[in-house]
Amino acid sequence: MGLQLPAPSGYKASLWELLDHARWATAVTWQTERRLLMGISLLTLIHSLVPAALALIIRELVNAVADAIAGTNDDPALVLFWLGVGLLITLIETVSDYANKYLQQRLHDELNLRLTSDVLEHAGRLDVAYFEDLRFQDMLARTQQNVAQRFSLFVNQSLMVVAGGLQMLSLAIILAIIEPLIVLVLFVVAIPYLLFQWRLAKSRYAMEFNRVTKIRWTRYFVTRLTSQEWVAEVKLLRLAPLLTQKFRDLMREFRDQNRLINGRIFRGSALFAVIASVAFFLTFARVVWRAFGGGLTIGDVAIYGGAMARLRNTLENTIHAVTTALEQTLHIANLRTFLDIRPTADSRADSRAANRAANRANGQTDDPITPTQSRGEIRLEEVTFTYPAAAKPTLNGVSLHIAPGETVAIVGHNGAGKTTLVKLIAGLYPPDKGTILFDQVDVQSLSVDFLQQQIAFVFQNFGRYEASAADNIAYGNWHTLLGDQVEIERVARQVDVHDLIEQMPDGYETQLGRMFGEHTLSGGQWQKIAIARAFARNAALLILDEPTSNLDARAEHQIFANFRELAKGRTTLLISHRFSTVSMADRILVMANGRIIESGTHEQLMAQNGQYAVLYNLHNQRLNLKR
Repeated sequence: MGLQLPAPSGYKASLWELLDHARWATAVTWQTERRLLMGISLLTLIHSLVPAALALIIRELVNAVADAIAGTNDDPALVLFWLGVGLLITLIETVSDYANKYLQQRLHDELNLRLTSDVLEHAGRLDVAYFEDLRFQDMLARTQQNVAQRFSLFVNQSLMVVAGGLQMLSLAIILAIIEPLIVLVLFVVAIPYLLFQWRLAKSRYAMEFNRVTKIRWTRYFVTRLTSQEWVAEVKLLRLAPLLTQKFRDLMREFRDQNRLINGRIFRGSALFAVIASVAFFLTFARVVWRAFGGGLTIGDVAIYGGAMARLRNTLENTIHAVTTALEQTLHIANLRTFLDIRPTADSRADSRAANRAANRANGQTDDPITPTQSRGEIRLEEVTFTYPAAAKPTLNGVSLHIAPGETVAIVGHNGAGKTTLVKLIAGLYPPDKGTILFDQVDVQSLSVDFLQQQIAFVFQNFGRYEASAADNIAYGNWHTLLGDQVEIERVARQVDVHDLIEQMPDGYETQLGRMFGEHTLSGGQWQKIAIARAFARNAALLILDEPTSNLDARAEHQIFANFRELAKGRTTLLISHRFSTVSMADRILVMANGRIIESGTHEQLMAQNGQYAVLYNLHNQRLNLKR
């Protein structure tokens, strides 16, 4: 199956693409919290005008002091006035800085809440097949790299660009009035440094973009060395030194890459600082020389010296802000790429909408997309499916019919396609070819929500939720069961786990798992809870994939002794290697190489003396050897 993943624009994005990402990020931020954005923008505007205002105030203050010393004006009120205005402007700048930081932190929190929720909600809508694709895993990792921080930094740096631009403009006007040569120096110094910083920004992004798979490897090694699920085996196999060395090798590679790019940043920034300082001070020397000749006042010299230093710093900060904001748009593009992935459900909805429009145009009624009553009838017609990057199909032309309420077992060697088959029936993957019908309706035409409500699934790798015992069961139908202790206990008694739960430290309120609680279960006990969770779902189709693999023979017998009653009225698909369980089915399907090669009851298949009989006899031989 070829997954359609949008290609990221990456560091080769054009300027127009970057500006489009910037526009989108600004729109998202505005929609998230416009009042905070407006407040930050206003404070940024105020802050940007402070340097020029202070420069003018200092000029007037110095001139007033000079006049007082020279005796041309002995009124101290003018000096006190300009001191008071300077203090007021300084206080405004100080308070606005703290207010700006406060609003920016609040905006970051709002963006973090909104964007993280958006990523999780979108991930929840995507097909299972995406999560099994390496390209998608890399894309998801890039998306999750401090997404809210990227937005906050983009907003902050974009506003700094505006503020810096206003500061440079106001300062440049003041300085140009005193020394026009400053304008030429400003452009000669700024443009090469801007291009240099932009190339560095793209290099940093390219480095992070390309190392994302290796970053996932480092997380993998950390998890294997610290997770309770792995630590025992890792210790017994003495894998810790090996995995630690693999982790260390990757981190050294990252360190060396960082050292190279940080060295370029240091050398380029230092060179810019030297050139800019020399160029600006040459113009300052010219101003001082003109003051000696009487062409400029002491106040002019004072304002030029202070404003010149502020302009140089503002120029450097603004260039950094421009390139940082553009760099963040590259990371923001990763989020847009992720959100552009369309789940199969959206394609189905578009298809249904087009069909309904066509039907209305032809005067026909819309085809029903939700059956009025679920019976659990399943039909497959020439279904073929191939996993991403697989060399050959896992399912190849599978056709079968399962009647409502029928219990069908599926057996076969590992890799025969059993689990893939039931996952397609459950709607977790769309088939590449062929049709899957649920109650005589193509599942591609069914609402995903409706289809999932009709299916209860005990996975081979079942969930072990960090939650109370009651919630672990209620999750099977959480909209209805959460908080309904009576119904939860009824389900627990039905599948014979009530006594197990009652023996736990806090009964049904016992927190399960080691991450947040102190009580965990054996594999078989977890599996019993998973089975209870499946039966808590009022579903027409029950799928059990190796439901007793962690249970001993006695526990298996207890569960399936009342299996008929538990599954009454439900269509049941059962995958198992235990033939004592399989033989209870109404019909048994035997799979090999992605096809159904035999079908019938236990007695019929044994009489055929085919593949099923071979598997059954091997199973009995193993049991006899154990005895």
